[in-house]
Amino acid sequence: QVQLVESGGGLVQAGGSLRLSCAASGRTFSSYAMGWFRQAPGKEREFVAAITRSGGMFYYADSVKGRFTISRDNAKNTVYLQMNTLKPEDTAVYYCAAGRVYSDYGYYTSATQYDYWGQGTQVSVSS
Repeated sequence: QVQLVESGGGLVQAGGSLRLSCAASGRTFSSYAMGWFRQAPGKEREFVAAITRSGGMFYYADSVKGRFTISRDNAKNTVYLQMNTLKPEDTAVYYCAAGRVYSDYGYYTSATQYDYWGQGTQVSVSS
């Protein structure tokens, strides 16, 4: 069982930055690939970024590539999402998720492949 708690959301002006954190419980954090997803009002949940269990490889949605950076600290059981040059269209509830993998190269971009989810944190970007 893994419990995830996101933090770091808030209101920011366009062009600004935020850093989201996701703290995980349990002793098996390093067995999971981690992902960030977001859901805007009236839209489906969409993939934002993923990172392999060792943190050596990462993947981004085209809409955030070059602006967002995912990272993790396995010693602290925490995954981060650094968001720069924010745009109004980045406004959404952001969720972190954990998916069990069996390879250092494993990762997921589909929400259905993740086993555990946090409660979400709101990010609002004003124009």
